[in-house]
Amino acid sequence: MIVVVEGISASGKSSWCARLGTGCIVPENGRMPGAPDRARDPAAAAAFWAKRNVDRWQAALAMERRGSLALCDTDPLKLHYVWCLRQIGEASEQDWHYELAATRATIERGEIGFADRYLVAEVAPEIARARARADASRSRRNFELHVRLQPALIAWYAALDAVLPGRVQFGLPPALPATCETGERYSLSAFDRMIATLPG
Repeated sequence: MIVVVEGISASGKSSWCARLGTGCIVPENGRMPGAPDRARDPAAAAAFWAKRNVDRWQAALAMERRGSLALCDTDPLKLHYVWCLRQIGEASEQDWHYELAATRATIERGEIGFADRYLVAEVAPEIARARARADASRSRRNFELHVRLQPALIAWYAALDAVLPGRVQFGLPPALPATCETGERYSLSAFDRMIATLPG
């Protein structure tokens, strides 16, 4: 089973993963040296990030094969990031279409897919800010940008839940979800329906 834990910076997702997912966590990418500048070359940036997302998905599959569970700290299929940026005016329509096309191609080739469960942390901005101030171990670049992204992030996963009902849970539960079998892991039609469902 592949479980995605998603949320903005300081939402508690990494702490939740560390507490419950010992030995089965697929960590977030973080900063990637050599990443193309989206503003200068959006096509190259889209291809670069689509490949990094595939790499994380493949790492999750390998972990699932070894121990039946992979817990992803943030979604390997991270197309939501540029969509959320676009919703708040921090990415262009062109950026979105390049990354959408690059990601759709990876799904069509069966290189990346949908997780079996999505746990989406929601946090009040003032609580996230307090947590960020109290945690000196992390720099949390662009923290205020991430706070602004939260409504769009919730809308993204609401669209996913509408297309693949039962996979998304808002809020982090006290325990790992039960083992499950879900189909449509590599469903291009589900992906297309989800994109069509997104607001805006």
